[in-house]
Amino acid sequence: MNIFSGLETIVKENCPLGAHTWYGLGGAANYFIQPKTTEQLKTVVLRCRENQVSIRLLGFGSNLLVSDEGVRGAVIKLDSEEFCSFEFKDTTLLVGAGANLNKLVLDSVRKGLSGLEALTGIPGSVGGAVRMNAGGRLGDIGSSIKSITVMDKEGNIFEKEKPELVFDYRWANVTAPVILKATMELSESEPDTVLKTVKEVWIYKKNSQPLNTKSAGCIFKNPRGMSAGALIDRAGLKGTQLGGAVVSEKHANFITAEKGCSSTDVKKLIEQIQTKVKGALGIELETEIEIW
Repeated sequence: MNIFSGLETIVKENCPLGAHTWYGLGGAANYFIQPKTTEQLKTVVLRCRENQVSIRLLGFGSNLLVSDEGVRGAVIKLDSEEFCSFEFKDTTLLVGAGANLNKLVLDSVRKGLSGLEALTGIPGSVGGAVRMNAGGRLGDIGSSIKSITVMDKEGNIFEKEKPELVFDYRWANVTAPVILKATMELSESEPDTVLKTVKEVWIYKKNSQPLNTKSAGCIFKNPRGMSAGALIDRAGLKGTQLGGAVVSEKHANFITAEKGCSSTDVKKLIEQIQTKVKGALGIELETEIEIW
């Protein structure tokens, strides 16, 4: 019997994941599931639990490397209208986990609301951004989050609020497998002032990052008080190539995927960078990118 009997319209078997990531690399998932409703999602989560099938949530795949061997278990993508909608109520933003981060930033600017400028140019979903506390030089998403709604592996839905909900650098204490939505508290500001900040962040990123390449954003977390990109540069690794994977000349904390690149190339280059930076500078670099 098919463990997802009755859910055939939302389940694909042996589905290649490369097309769902910014790298465009990697193998297939046993199951790729796109629930339309929270009820369908709950059914999927319970079926997976009953059949010992592991679950992973896929956002926009912008900070993700999928192994060439693919992913065992189920990969769930919350991209239906129910999971992507959002609404502003005065200075409060209620938003689904599948919503587009860039669209939120622009819509908040139009409404004269400040708080999301640091997320400018981050091509992710809200759920992924919350889980890794995405951000930049001006701050992170966690500073605006008031509460989140999650689903546990038994299909129970509950809310987690601050101070129980804790954010740190590229980390949040969210253990539930599914983030459903978030409530953010923004502040009123002049639209022109917010727009100016957004433009400044965008110009900085455009000038300093290889945006028009196949990459997955920053590969490594910045060690406290230091820049991972600067450390990689100091170790003489800018431009280093392994197979089709290349350390960007524009920003050394980016690895771009050139023609013929495989996920294995990227993984081996990551390991090579970690080894050489440790050997040359005595600093261990921790990955920021998620590797499946």
